Amino acid sequence: KIEDELEMTTMCHRPEGLEQLEAQTNFTKRELQVLYRGFKNECPSGVVNEETFKQIYAQFFPHGDILGWLGILCSFFLCCSCPLCLSDATMYAHYLFNAFDTAQNGSVKFEDFVIALSILLRGTVHEKLRWTFNLYDINKDGYINKEEMMDIVKAIYDMMGKYTYPVLKEDAPRQHVEVFFQKMDKNKDGVVTLDEFIESCQEVRTKL
Repeated sequence: KIEDELEMTTMCHRPEGLEQLEAQTNFTKRELQVLYRGFKNECPSGVVNEETFKQIYAQFFPHGDILGWLGILCSFFLCCSCPLCLSDATMYAHYLFNAFDTAQNGSVKFEDFVIALSILLRGTVHEKLRWTFNLYDINKDGYINKEEMMDIVKAIYDMMGKYTYPVLKEDAPRQHVEVFFQKMDKNKDGVVTLDEFIESCQEVRTKL
């Protein structure tokens, strides 16, 4: 099986030196050691596949903490008054995995994991926005189209689940995608570029 072959080829993977990772991230050496122990405990091979990634995600962020800074943008663009709740994070974790998997080979190394975490948890606003754009740009063509945004919005709604109030209407995701594009697609060409995304998000922060 492909999974078995992947496991065999990555069995002896070792991460970069902690000093190098400390220089590349906003984590201390001690924090990296703790993260690495947790990572290796979940995946002794040193490389994690998507299913294991979802388990690690739930373990590290049982209350959706990683989404906290995104909550402001979501509440603005999705018109939702409640915090994000992990009712069903399966699809969102799938898209997160694809964003963490920078090599797009179906696996995430410890280096990929901590560099992404560093950006999400302690990066600058600009760094977070660039990473988030990459998350939404599912096919990695440099643009966000409506289909991609619809997939992400539906995944967010799956997480919010029954905790939304008032209860979301069936066509709410599509309506909110339209709102998103009205605000972000500055030149009305049907796609959102990185520059448009960052500019619009910064406008949101200013208004809030």
